[in-house]
Amino acid sequence: MDRGSYLLILHLPEDSVIRTKGREFHLEKGFYVYVGSAMGGIGARIGRHMRREKKKHWHIDFLLERARILEIVVIPSSVRLEEEISLAVSEYGRGVEGFGATDTGTSSNLYHFREDPSDTVRALLREMGLRWYSITLRSD
Repeated sequence: MDRGSYLLILHLPEDSVIRTKGREFHLEKGFYVYVGSAMGGIGARIGRHMRREKKKHWHIDFLLERARILEIVVIPSSVRLEEEISLAVSEYGRGVEGFGATDTGTSSNLYHFREDPSDTVRALLREMGLRWYSITLRSD
C-alpha cells in the first residue's frame, strides 16, 4: 500500500524565521514533529521531502531548508488519518499555529518539542493501535 500518513521528526539547530508564501513563522530551536498524509503515493511524497532541489509549495518545504530530518515514521492506511494523528501529537508538543494545516480541521501540523520526541511518537502510535514503520536518517 502506497497511501497513508507520515510523521517527520526534525531537528532545528537554531531559532529561525521561516518565510513561506505569504506567511512568516518564528520557530525556536529544538525538535519538531510534522504530520502529513499522502493518499496518492507516500513513497513519492517522502522522496520529495528528502530532495534538496525542488519547487517550494508546502510550508514544510520552506522549513526543510533549515531543519534536518532525523526520522520518517510511515503509517500505511487507505483511510486519511492525518487529522487524528495531529490531534494526538498536539497533546505532547506545542503546535505552531497555522503551519501545514490548511486542509485539515487542526490549527497546526507542526509541533515543537524541547527533547527528541521519537519515543513519544512511537508510544503514541502504539496507544492509537496503528501499524507503522520508521526510516532513521540520524548520523549520531
